[in-house]
Amino acid sequence: RLFLPVENLELLSRYGADEEGVQLDRLGGGAWQAKKAKLKERIREMADELIRTAAARELLPGDMLTPPEGAYDEFCARFPYEETEDQLTAIEAVLWDFQKGRPMDRLICGDVGFGKTEVALRSAFIAAMAGKQVAVVVPTTLLARQHFATFGERFKGLPLKLAQASRLVARKELEAVRAGLAAGDIDIVIGTHALLAEAVKFRDLGLLVIDEEQHFGVRHKERLKEMKACIHVLTLTATPIPRTLQLALSGIRELSLITTPPLDRLAVRTYVSPFDPVVIRETLLREHFRGGQSFYVCPRISDLDEMAAFLRESVPEVKFRAAHGRMAPTELEDIMAGFYDRKFDVLLSTTIVESGLDIATANTLVIHRADMFGLAQLYQLRGRVGRSKQRAYALLTTPANRTLTASAEKRLKVLQSLDSLGAGFTLASHDLDLRGSGNLLGEEQSGNIREVGYELYQTMLEEAVAKLRTGEETLEAAGTWSPQINIGTSVLIPEAYVGDLQVRLGLYRRLADIHDQPGLDG
Repeated sequence: RLFLPVENLELLSRYGADEEGVQLDRLGGGAWQAKKAKLKERIREMADELIRTAAARELLPGDMLTPPEGAYDEFCARFPYEETEDQLTAIEAVLWDFQKGRPMDRLICGDVGFGKTEVALRSAFIAAMAGKQVAVVVPTTLLARQHFATFGERFKGLPLKLAQASRLVARKELEAVRAGLAAGDIDIVIGTHALLAEAVKFRDLGLLVIDEEQHFGVRHKERLKEMKACIHVLTLTATPIPRTLQLALSGIRELSLITTPPLDRLAVRTYVSPFDPVVIRETLLREHFRGGQSFYVCPRISDLDEMAAFLRESVPEVKFRAAHGRMAPTELEDIMAGFYDRKFDVLLSTTIVESGLDIATANTLVIHRADMFGLAQLYQLRGRVGRSKQRAYALLTTPANRTLTASAEKRLKVLQSLDSLGAGFTLASHDLDLRGSGNLLGEEQSGNIREVGYELYQTMLEEAVAKLRTGEETLEAAGTWSPQINIGTSVLIPEAYVGDLQVRLGLYRRLADIHDQPGLDG
């Protein structure tokens, strides 16, 4: 066991990733230092490659795209909501990228329903009106359909031709779409990996929009890399990316965060209750009778049959379908499409509830055995509801005759007390750090993060990037040289001022991590 004085808190780093299968090293042994040294070299190589790629892109010529005067303002005016500050900042960043004369490679990161699609719509409008073709690539047919409907509505009456390419499009029609893209007759195409086939040729592709790139397979990612070479690229993701990582990579990967919710969005009312058939029946029927739909989420596939029997017996008034990740992809997509088309009232599923889906009519969520989920998972699931101006409800059920573990009880209390608009995104980015980093840096980095934990990995990455940029070990030197100043009095945050021990430790940690004046000012 090793004890550490609170003033040396900066020497500790939070592991952060999934703790299953973690191998601990013996105190005093050399294995940990050897592991760190090996990883440091791998991170340096990766940072070097990131910087080289960014520098090479800077040298490539790109199309300069300018919004058409008057027409662009009219197109923006079709947006039925008031833009949030983050949205406007992201749109401004894209406009600036378009006018640099270099290929754009920007990642827009924001929660589902926070307005990423609007950034894509305006970008597509500018590119298409400038005579360039636009391709929007999404991971599922349902998402392709959803985007096609959104784009179709916004581009109505404009002299631009839109098309869709996915499994839902008839073969003959798909061939016509391919011919139209090659001839330049189609301005904007929205599709799944069907667009990534070698047979698909564009006459003059100017903008590629990629939605949730991490959901594509390795082969498709390689094809996307080829397509990205000399064109403007806009990537959208709902996986939170910590601000610290964003700062470490600024100038290497252009990144815009949309963290403010739409102005008229209501927070999701969250209730925690022991499993009670009467309460669940009332919850589902209330949503059913107000014309809405519900999600019913279980932690394991083995729970689905039991819950299906419960729904048939206790809530016969609602129609439901069950879905899980081991189904054939086509069957799963058909069920999701049926839910989107309101063919049934309740979607009974495991956690595969598609993160990118925007189902405005689904405003009630029931989670079975909520004590078995992590905090970030619960937050992500709760984000499936509350997409419209209607108040949404989340019911988190726990076993009726069993005492919860202290940590499970705390998780549920935190979620219940958290206003899901804004604060939740910060919370999730803390727990989803691994996925967020994999998304930014490539999936192979997730393995490296597992070796030493997220915080230490991030520090090592910041050091590597700073060293490669300046040629000096600036951050590293700052981290290792830590003077001790004894002022002869105890300097502590009083318990009466900050009651929660974890919050107090978090504040000590933040103070310990400050290395410069901007850090102190921030």
